[in-house]
Amino acid sequence: MTTTTELSATTLLRFATAGSVDDGKSTLVGRLLHDSKSVLADQLEAVERASASRGKEGPDLALLTDGLRAEREQGITIDVAYRYFATPRRRFILADTPGHVQYTRNMVTGASTAELTVVLVDARNGVVEQTRRHAAIAALLRVPHVVLAVNKMDLVDYQESVFAAIAKEFTAYATELGVPEVTAIPISALAGDNVVEPSANMDWYGGPTVLEHLETVPVSHDLAHCHARLPVQYVIRPQSTEHPDYRGYAGQIAAGTFRVGEQVTVLPSGRTTKVSGIDLLGRPVDVAWTPQSVTLLLEDDIDISRGDLIVPSKDAPETTQDIEATVCHVADQALTVGHRVLLKHGTRTVKAVVKDIPSRLTLDDLSLHPHPGQLVANDIGRVKIRTAEPLPVDAYADSRRTGSFILIDPADGTTLTAGMVGESFAAPEPVKDDADGDAWDF
Repeated sequence: MTTTTELSATTLLRFATAGSVDDGKSTLVGRLLHDSKSVLADQLEAVERASASRGKEGPDLALLTDGLRAEREQGITIDVAYRYFATPRRRFILADTPGHVQYTRNMVTGASTAELTVVLVDARNGVVEQTRRHAAIAALLRVPHVVLAVNKMDLVDYQESVFAAIAKEFTAYATELGVPEVTAIPISALAGDNVVEPSANMDWYGGPTVLEHLETVPVSHDLAHCHARLPVQYVIRPQSTEHPDYRGYAGQIAAGTFRVGEQVTVLPSGRTTKVSGIDLLGRPVDVAWTPQSVTLLLEDDIDISRGDLIVPSKDAPETTQDIEATVCHVADQALTVGHRVLLKHGTRTVKAVVKDIPSRLTLDDLSLHPHPGQLVANDIGRVKIRTAEPLPVDAYADSRRTGSFILIDPADGTTLTAGMVGESFAAPEPVKDDADGDAWDF
């Protein structure tokens, strides 16, 4: 049994699953948990009872992740199911994301913090449009490792030629998208082939199993060496006779490291001061780093509120009201030129207007459709946005936390679009700014 001390010494891998409906994502996750002995006895008993009530001969391992009643009734994954498990070699946070086109927005959520994405493909169907969409999203989100799991190999008689053709097509497509690494693995999640244990039915395959790859893939998510960023979530002013003048600025460090005595700048105001103290879990420390939640104490009394960003003065990003980004549109309501929205960046939310949509990505051949005028659900495209107030944004390539944003419908709070600052598949041609002037035309 793995001890707490051993776990603390292992690395953490965040990964997500993606694929079309019925490709077997939930079954793969269930098999992974079951065969790695990460399922408690009472959980397995509950799954066995539920499977028996549905007329299944054996346990339906997909039920280990499909927890919502609607998911079990429809036989599809709707919500992102997070699972935590560990082996002696590594700890894992897994996001089992939906495959249905309607729930692509949830795949964006699940993969946004992942270091690896497992894209499942049904060996009988090969690469389909949703496969391409998920590969494009993984590329946009800069997920560094992609695993192509060609599932249901048992239904194609474990033919090497079927696997090879699918792996070749997907790898070529992912390479065009800019995915840095693709590892293809032939599996049968239902039978357990190459998930945790090597398959006796595919002796022609000499690569790792899914779990072996997950345990050994290099993890390079050390954000402590990035430019430091602290989005202010809350200003702490306790009513205490012991510390009547205490004023702290609390939040989770998005990237980098803060030190006592370091000169910092508060954005967007641009005021500078020094860090006089750092409180972590109620105790003073000299150094704090991502992803710790801390309270910074500053030497000077500066007007700071929720939504401001504290950064080292030497690494301060520029503030801007004009943002160009690649976005994945996730709402049923279309995003159009002139659309008035709210833009949420970190802990700050400001009014904004969509000034232009220069292009939309065509997933089949990765061509750009110029000036589509709108983006509909699941579209990926380029946008130009003008904000009411200047924002300190990083390029998404430099920081996945402070280089991302979401667009919100101001009428009902619906999330419309997820955006990555500066990301682009190809540089769109310049477009004349012809948005009409009104109260939102900043």
